[in-house]
Amino acid sequence: MRRARPAPAICNTVERNVDVSDTDPLQRDNGHVALEFSSQGNGLVSLNGHRPVLVLNQNYEPLHVATVRRALVLWLSGKAEILETYEHEVASAQRRFPAPSVIRLLSLVKRPPVRVKLCRREVFLRDNYTCQYCGVRTHDLTIDHVVPRSRGGPHTWENVVSACRTCNHRKGGKSLAEARMQLLRQPFEPRPGRYYLVQRVLRSPVHESWLKFLPDLDVKGQRSR
Repeated sequence: MRRARPAPAICNTVERNVDVSDTDPLQRDNGHVALEFSSQGNGLVSLNGHRPVLVLNQNYEPLHVATVRRALVLWLSGKAEILETYEHEVASAQRRFPAPSVIRLLSLVKRPPVRVKLCRREVFLRDNYTCQYCGVRTHDLTIDHVVPRSRGGPHTWENVVSACRTCNHRKGGKSLAEARMQLLRQPFEPRPGRYYLVQRVLRSPVHESWLKFLPDLDVKGQRSR
């Protein structure tokens, strides 16, 4: 007596063109890829989101974060190897393979120069969540322009600091001299951490399969130590 086959997983066909005009070294492949994604675990693998893939350089240096689709294009074109996978599967018309979670490029890619994005979160991190006027450490901070914008002060790393609400209100639109206030230290543009390119595109904790490739990452705060 023949055993009944298990019901097939729900699949959706996804067909994408790879952009050949992008100057990013991770976006130079040409060609056309038709893939399916199937539910083989707790959820569905999306080819363009929800399941980020850590991309390592040839020397195992963290380089970028890609989509599942992008990682598979690199692997299928022979430009990368899959080191770690998710618990789900991705399928083409002829075959199935696990969805990659970590891939390594087979040729060395020169990292582009990177600058830390000027935003509230990065200013607070630079200042260690400390008011640069009174020294109180708190997460209830504001951004203050040392030379007020109303007086022509620029919105640059060298002119923005973290300030508690009390100090920000006290200083207002005055200069430091007028407000009789001093900075704890001069503001500066921070250097990007080792994993900055990876961290800036993540909105959730990293997958456990990434951790051995990010040995200095503070998992809770997702900052390189």
